[in-house]
Amino acid sequence: MATMYTSIEVCAGAGGQAIGLHQAGFRHLALVEIDPHAVETLRRNGSRTRWWKASAVHETSLIGWVPPAGLGVVDLVAGGVPCPPFSIAGRQLGHEDERDLFPAILELVERVRPRAVMIENVRGLLSKKFEPYRVRIVKRLAHLGYEAEWELLEAADFGVPQLRPRSILVAMRPDGWKSFKWPTPTERIITVGEALYPFMAEAGWEGAEAWAAGASGIAPTLVGGSKKHGGADLGPTRAKRAWSDRHGVDALGVADAPPQPGHRGMPKLTVPMAAVIQGFPSNWEFAGRKTAAYRQVGNAFPPPVARAVGKQIVKALRASDTNR
Repeated sequence: MATMYTSIEVCAGAGGQAIGLHQAGFRHLALVEIDPHAVETLRRNGSRTRWWKASAVHETSLIGWVPPAGLGVVDLVAGGVPCPPFSIAGRQLGHEDERDLFPAILELVERVRPRAVMIENVRGLLSKKFEPYRVRIVKRLAHLGYEAEWELLEAADFGVPQLRPRSILVAMRPDGWKSFKWPTPTERIITVGEALYPFMAEAGWEGAEAWAAGASGIAPTLVGGSKKHGGADLGPTRAKRAWSDRHGVDALGVADAPPQPGHRGMPKLTVPMAAVIQGFPSNWEFAGRKTAAYRQVGNAFPPPVARAVGKQIVKALRASDTNR
């Protein structure tokens, strides 16, 4: 049996990153998350899948979190730190934003000295405005003995039916870095209609097949938003218009159930449908009421992207182990 490498996931959310890393070959030592609904999601699904123990889920802020004694060797520290400091939808305050958790995750890296690091954020972090900040992060990692690189990955290139460009930072010690390669896109693109047809048809809606044929493109980026904003919907005005015009979806809110027989007009997505658009397994359970559940989905790291990068990290770790 192949070696299962170990990981700590911070800002773990509903587990999108953890799902992908499990599929890539990682065993979870700790999952750190502050939102109580997401924490319950992690515990509920960890118990059901047996991918991690309930005791591995830590309900706390990353700031000041100290890994418990006895975790053993940590091969990977991974996290999708909050995006508002770098998002074009926000004020782009970067390191001046109190929600910037890059310093906290770098402190964790310094504390546990993993063999690899993976950090995910929005595309805006790769803009020229934040180049000095990116350089500072890479220099800090170099001081700790890591080689690092930023890359822009598009979720749709890895089987996610959604336009979701993400900036990814991978860092490894030199022995592993020399074997690391970024994942290459898959050959097949999955459309909104293909991904959601079973869900649109499950309650007997007669228009599901025609709807799916028309929804032949890739979805706009889902936006989970924050607790400071209102209920669940599918993003800003431009995204809502794209959902309507290109995919025949009413983006003004999230439905409680799929369209019923006799339904007229554009359907809305349910939380399970949004989760599939984000790349979650169809049986993943989300804790909390609709808005809290949708927020977890919209803020997630798509599991297929985490899996693709995680597999490449595993390959590099195995190559390093073989060459010792």
